[in-house]
Amino acid sequence: MSDQIIARPELTAEKLRELLHYDPETGIFTRKVRTSSRIKIGDVAGCLSSRDGYLRIAVLSRDYLAHRLAWLYVYGNWPTDQIDHINRNRSDNRISNLREATNKQNQQNKSKPSNNTSGHTGVGWHKQCSKWVAQIAHNRKHLSLGCFATIEEAISARKAGELKYWGHHRAD
Repeated sequence: MSDQIIARPELTAEKLRELLHYDPETGIFTRKVRTSSRIKIGDVAGCLSSRDGYLRIAVLSRDYLAHRLAWLYVYGNWPTDQIDHINRNRSDNRISNLREATNKQNQQNKSKPSNNTSGHTGVGWHKQCSKWVAQIAHNRKHLSLGCFATIEEAISARKAGELKYWGHHRAD
């Protein structure tokens, strides 16, 4: 026997379509092939990771992220960069909810921090000056967008900052 390592061939769209069915309206994958005594044709494929909230699917003895498989299934090629869930729900793999994104774009579409008290990303209450503040991150720097008497003014400043620095609003 040789000591040579045999590389597994990369999963292709054709092979994926032989093994799984993907419904782009629901984002659900189902099995087309019986791969073990436990797995039956028609079974929903994959399981939700408690670690990160992404759906993972085993195909040919290898785990894949379902959103990347959805991209391969629909477009016929692997995404060139990251896949962003537009509505921020990591288990919603409908093709209309997925888009290719750079790391920067993906980070801009993050959910509000759990300690956010205003309900709006980049807007918070500043105790010392008793005003609402707006801020934004751009090119790895935190930028102040100003202090405001009302939360509405701070939100407006934040949205203007998103257009100025990112070229778009968040998906709120």
